[in-house]
Amino acid sequence: MARSNQGQPSGSSPHRYSPVNDDSSDSDDNSESTPFAKHSRVHLYQQPEEDDELYPKVSPGADLWTTFRTRLRYYVPVFRWLPHYSMDGFGHDFIAGLTVACLIIPQSLSYATALAHLDPIHGLYSAFVPGVIYSIFGTSRQLSVGPEALVSMLVGSAIAQQQHAIGSSDPKTALAIGCIITLFVGLFTFFLGFVRLGFLDSVLSRALLRGFITAVAVVVIIEQSITLFGLRELAEHFGIGEQSSTVEKVAFIFENFGDIHILTTIVSFSSIAFLLSFGSLKKRLTKVPFLAFIPEILLCVILYTVLTGIFRWDKDGLAILAPADAGGIQLPSIPSAPEGVPVRSLFGTAVLISIIGFVESIVITKQYATKHNYSVSPNRELVAMGVANIFGGLFQAIPAFGSLSRSKINDKAGARTQLAGFITALIVLLSIFFLLPYFYYLPKAVLAGIICVAALSLLSETPHDVKFMWQIQAWFDLGLLLLTFFATITVSVEAGTLIAIALSFLLVIKTSTYPRITIMGRMPGAKGKFRPIKDYPGIAEHIDGVLIVKVEEGLYFANTGQLKDRLHRLEVFGDMSVHPSEEARLSPVDHVIFDVENMPSLDASAAQILLEIVDAYHARDIKVYFVKLRENSRELFEKSGLLERAGGERHFFRRTADAMDHIERESLSLTQSEVQV
Repeated sequence: MARSNQGQPSGSSPHRYSPVNDDSSDSDDNSESTPFAKHSRVHLYQQPEEDDELYPKVSPGADLWTTFRTRLRYYVPVFRWLPHYSMDGFGHDFIAGLTVACLIIPQSLSYATALAHLDPIHGLYSAFVPGVIYSIFGTSRQLSVGPEALVSMLVGSAIAQQQHAIGSSDPKTALAIGCIITLFVGLFTFFLGFVRLGFLDSVLSRALLRGFITAVAVVVIIEQSITLFGLRELAEHFGIGEQSSTVEKVAFIFENFGDIHILTTIVSFSSIAFLLSFGSLKKRLTKVPFLAFIPEILLCVILYTVLTGIFRWDKDGLAILAPADAGGIQLPSIPSAPEGVPVRSLFGTAVLISIIGFVESIVITKQYATKHNYSVSPNRELVAMGVANIFGGLFQAIPAFGSLSRSKINDKAGARTQLAGFITALIVLLSIFFLLPYFYYLPKAVLAGIICVAALSLLSETPHDVKFMWQIQAWFDLGLLLLTFFATITVSVEAGTLIAIALSFLLVIKTSTYPRITIMGRMPGAKGKFRPIKDYPGIAEHIDGVLIVKVEEGLYFANTGQLKDRLHRLEVFGDMSVHPSEEARLSPVDHVIFDVENMPSLDASAAQILLEIVDAYHARDIKVYFVKLRENSRELFEKSGLLERAGGERHFFRRTADAMDHIERESLSLTQSEVQV
């Protein structure tokens, strides 16, 4: 049918659909729907918005040098903040860097030796090399990058499994495996950033992550309990190690509880009591500002190292760190895979570490970016952490990501730029060259105690989350939490990680493939007012012979596969909650109206599905109408033949009320014709 210059079909009523955008509000708009109606879905293809305020766009007429400088500041943020750095903030950054260094040094020693089962210096490498690289490429000003308990345990578990498989206990083999994992973590994380997958933190289910993190905390505490009770040598004698399950370790501790080493047990639990008491004191005495900056972990390490050196507790059976002499930085080298170690299995572990590490880090990054009112880019963060771990793998470091506890201290100490992280890394470098010999008498039981306190902090949010799920009766989420928890405890940490990630992606895919459509009903006493029947039960009325379906989102290949089935169930039952085995609850339909106001776009697959749906309705003598079709979708309707197949311009309207008026006029005309006959 020919159209006028204004885009309105000739001879049509003024209420017939016009392609000219009509911004006026209609009486049948669902103004009372929830604010989540249009924005609650997460799609795998969505890209987060980039940092337009932090990184200005290049003007069209810019020369090559200007373009290069703008791109350089975007991809290497240090070239943006460093030229404008004010010395007024140096004091804050220096104090913050020094304070975090007092925490990260003993943590690095603990995580490397007790969790990753490598020499302590490799934990310091992980605090130094990635810390320097992140301060150059990272976008967060408060994030403290270095070894983390969860990540270190995953590395240690992978090392133990591979060594057990090839029957080797060579420290060089363990180091090679750890370096390869770090390098793979860096490469995979960089790839995620390069292809702009920074939205991954929105994909993982909170319930699954909470169950996994809780289980890992329990696994860490049980693993370290063997060291806390001085049963490490006995455990090795009975073949209890990283490859053993958590259940086996618990059984071993109970069976050999009578053989615990008394001095080790006293040192272990007194150090834990010291750390917990000091932490509790900090929380209570918030009015004493300097108390928050006292590094209780460093104090604990110094105290027990001095006591052990004075009283020579090591001669009484207390295991000590006894590291090598002051070291240095190794030349960068690409690690080679040990003989018999399958590289593919290491890459799988690296993928899990990369995703878990990034999700933890980006949550911290966004938290402090919001607090201090600056912008961060998840994609740039992926690139920064990827580059940091690539260099870490070349310098014999274990994987490094953001730490919540250290970032919190960094923020409280006054960190204003990434220079604070750079200062922390420099102090770690000094400890590598000069301080390692002073940790000779550091008890391993104290390191195990530090790790247990870190694991207890991972458990702090679990009661709140479980209580919340119970309170709102979110049984499905609670079931997912328990499933991940028990899988991690009874099978392995790797199995728990895989389940958490796989189920999260499956849930997102399931939700994304479920088209959100709603059946509308007429409100009594208002002829042109329509509302979702599910939101107004007993008020909004079904219209005999007419099915009004509101499409609540864009249609694309993923969410149109079930569209036919959903439409059929709505046509028969009027509600998706009714089981398909029930009897039909609605009268036969003669007209179907699609309200597509909230459908911003559709792709070719969706257009084909809609063509098939229209043809199926026409085959049953059911007329189809479309309401509020957007201009950008109209073009595809025309090219695909959907506009013509639906009935041409006379089946497209601006408002649902106009479509209903048209249907009622046709029905009245048909009735009068039958009476005359």
